[in-house]
Amino acid sequence: MQRIGLFLLTNLAIIFVASVSLSLLGFSGILAENGVDLNLQSLLIFCAVFGFAGSFISLLLSKFMAKRSSGTKIIEQPQNENERWLMTTVAELAKKADIGMPEVGIFPAQQSNAFATGWNRNNALVAVSAGLLQRFDRDEVRAVLAHEIGHVANGDMITLSLVQGVVNTFVMFFARLIGFFVDRVILKNQRGLGLGYWITTIAAEICLGILASTIVMWFSRKREFRADAAGASLAGRTSMINALRKLQAETQAHMENQMPDTLTAFGISSGWKQRTSKLFMTHPPLEERIEALRFGQ
Repeated sequence: MQRIGLFLLTNLAIIFVASVSLSLLGFSGILAENGVDLNLQSLLIFCAVFGFAGSFISLLLSKFMAKRSSGTKIIEQPQNENERWLMTTVAELAKKADIGMPEVGIFPAQQSNAFATGWNRNNALVAVSAGLLQRFDRDEVRAVLAHEIGHVANGDMITLSLVQGVVNTFVMFFARLIGFFVDRVILKNQRGLGLGYWITTIAAEICLGILASTIVMWFSRKREFRADAAGASLAGRTSMINALRKLQAETQAHMENQMPDTLTAFGISSGWKQRTSKLFMTHPPLEERIEALRFGQ
């Protein structure tokens, strides 16, 4: 709750500063001179409500959607030795990390991967792929589980949703501000919201959304380093490094990523698919993560 309160206060402070700054820069005056009676504070609050609503709804539905999209089978009663070991190991790590026991599941992918999700650190979901269980030894699987438990203990799912909410707010706000400016100041439309407003707003939302996604991706990469450190603390540095090296070997072999795109940011690996720029990567390169663990960064 402290984390949520801090982010909401930060967002309110940013809204206040942005509103004052735009007024001082004369945007309100320019719009008023062109017949636009626009209340910047009200627009910011409107965008914040809708920006955070989508982010929080996604967070609240994250476990349900993750189970459906990945085909994860939740272990209710262990049916074999592997499932019993998984449940016991997750319980041990969760207790060590001081969080509630998560749901534990296995999803049918041959690529080695795992993910954690959920809106509550005491009611999360941790799942591993069938391929990871087949090819990783138990120390390495334990390290992967510890990494995911680290995400939960650090509150990464909540924080990422809050960051996304802030980003959504300002993308919506500035896109509409640009739309008003083009429609009324440049095109001199004086009859409601013209076509120029809608076209400009949509185009601005796309462009600003792409730029703003780099902020979300930057945070996503930072949280991977923190989760690796948590995994090393819970399961041992050597085991965590060995698990990342094995993931690196699969990445270099270009093994297909069978995890849904919506869960990529929550997996321990983003798969072998390379992005056009590091700015748009959800995960840092595995070699950087290994080096960070080796040198205690």
